[in-house]
Amino acid sequence: MTRKVTKAIFPVAGLGTRFLPATKSVPKEIMTLVDRPLVQYAIDEARAAGIKEFIFVTSRGKGALEDYFDHNLTLEQELRKKGKDELLETLESTNMESGAIAYIRQHRALGLGHAVWCARRLIANEPFAVMLPDDVIAAEQPCLQQMVEAYEETGGNMVAAMEVPPEKASSYGVLDVAQDMGSVVSVKGMVEKPKQEEAPSNLAVIGRYILAPSVLRNLSRMKSGAGGEIQLTDAIAEDIGSDNPVYGYRFRGQRFDCGSKAGFLQATVAFALARDDLRDDLSSYLQQVLQSAQAAQ
Repeated sequence: MTRKVTKAIFPVAGLGTRFLPATKSVPKEIMTLVDRPLVQYAIDEARAAGIKEFIFVTSRGKGALEDYFDHNLTLEQELRKKGKDELLETLESTNMESGAIAYIRQHRALGLGHAVWCARRLIANEPFAVMLPDDVIAAEQPCLQQMVEAYEETGGNMVAAMEVPPEKASSYGVLDVAQDMGSVVSVKGMVEKPKQEEAPSNLAVIGRYILAPSVLRNLSRMKSGAGGEIQLTDAIAEDIGSDNPVYGYRFRGQRFDCGSKAGFLQATVAFALARDDLRDDLSSYLQQVLQSAQAAQ
């Protein structure tokens, strides 16, 4: 019987340089997608999957991220006094219970694998999830919840995967598939950022993982991989052929790369159009923009 996944690691130590100058003073993870910070989408997805303990791997300058999850008693009292119950409920849904959230510092930027390894003492000997807030996934059933249900059948290690154009494979970790069973594939190899002609498939790993504690032991060897960094992909690949096999999971949903400006803008439009209170005005505006652009050609 597989053990329940109740802990999740959120690596958020990056500097967000692609979003300068905004990230000079605001951590990228609390930049707003419509009206919620990026990290709130990841937290909500984790909660839906049964996660109870939230571990953030941070760096210097992330104080605003820590403050975001704290109670703002002054604001809550003001909303309560003015009878703004709906806003109060929204605000309270972002609060985290005492002891549910922990912060670990990554003092040197040595890669995603190193960031995950930094949280090893809080994971101990349990399976755990890793969630990259930059990857925002719009799905009827939250992505991590889909994966948890599949993991209960397979055990081992599981990574979220999606098909990408072959020319984009060099931007991802790519799966070498042993057996394709539909939504789940068994994996015989993983390659981080391969050249297009050397990619074993076009099935790419994106930022959702369910991992066995053996991956943390693999990371402890501190082997450098692609780009001279300690790659999480390499540590997962070391488990292939062990008692903790590796599976890819083709999730149902649309992934937005909010680590890029274009992806962030695309997500903003998509999430806004999915909102009843924003859809009509935004849709009308976008149609006007398209008509003006066509008329100018």
